Amino acid sequence: MIAFVDDHRTTYGVEPICRVLPIAPSTYYAHVAQRCDPARSSLRTQRDNLLKAEIRRVHAEHFGVYGVRKVWHQLRREGTAVARCTVARLMRQLGLRGVVRGKETRTTLSDKGAPCPTDKVNRHFRASRPNLLWLSDFTYVATWQGFVHVAFIIDAYARRIVGWRVSRTAHAGFVLDALEQALHDRRPVRSAGLMHHSDRGVQYVSIRYTERLAEAGIEPSVGSVGDSYDNALAESVIGLFKTEVIRRRGPWRSLEAVEFTTLAWVDWFNNRRLLGPIGNIPPAEAEERYYAQLEAPALAA
Repeated sequence: MIAFVDDHRTTYGVEPICRVLPIAPSTYYAHVAQRCDPARSSLRTQRDNLLKAEIRRVHAEHFGVYGVRKVWHQLRREGTAVARCTVARLMRQLGLRGVVRGKETRTTLSDKGAPCPTDKVNRHFRASRPNLLWLSDFTYVATWQGFVHVAFIIDAYARRIVGWRVSRTAHAGFVLDALEQALHDRRPVRSAGLMHHSDRGVQYVSIRYTERLAEAGIEPSVGSVGDSYDNALAESVIGLFKTEVIRRRGPWRSLEAVEFTTLAWVDWFNNRRLLGPIGNIPPAEAEERYYAQLEAPALAA
């Protein structure tokens, strides 16, 4: 009603409008006075205004993809004591919302005649430590210059992205580049039990790829044909990538545009994005906590 009076006061006047609407002129003028001098607002309104600024900041800093739950967790991590229902109410007022995933498109092309490893993971996507289970998959992105492909390698312990690559083609060399990045970044110890799991895409069961895994001392595992649940964790991360980046920031002009934005998203995902399955903390922080726990007994001794 306040907004209606604001819109029509110059035409009809405040008092005539208030005689028709169930609102007293004094109530309207009190709202106008509060807008001119926020210090005259109620304590709740003043706190809401402060929280709105923080909510806008958190939502903007995190790719604009956080919904109520993630914004609430991030505010609590920063030391802001606020109820989840308050965050929901203020986000509705601000018109802010999180992104919602859509249906994914199948990209796996398998070669039934090619030999491949068995499924040693069997949908158990949990690891007791980093560098115990890596999961690989890739997706495609439409650009004005044609389709490009984006491959990821994820460490199952904290769902950290340890390798990625953008390419114009989906040949074996493209996913091999993502593997090389992961090996360079993580430097896994040979014979330490690291397993690499993927679907039956021809890229992952190629001779070049399997030979590189063997050379690095990594045990291969491959899911069944056409069953995304056999690589569900990697599918989930790719689903976040498509929802939080590709669909929201397109159309994409070139491979370079996709590559640059993927670089920024991976850095945010690993170091700042809150993930519910690991306790609403970023993947990098989860790994840091793991290694800190290992060092604590040694320091105590």
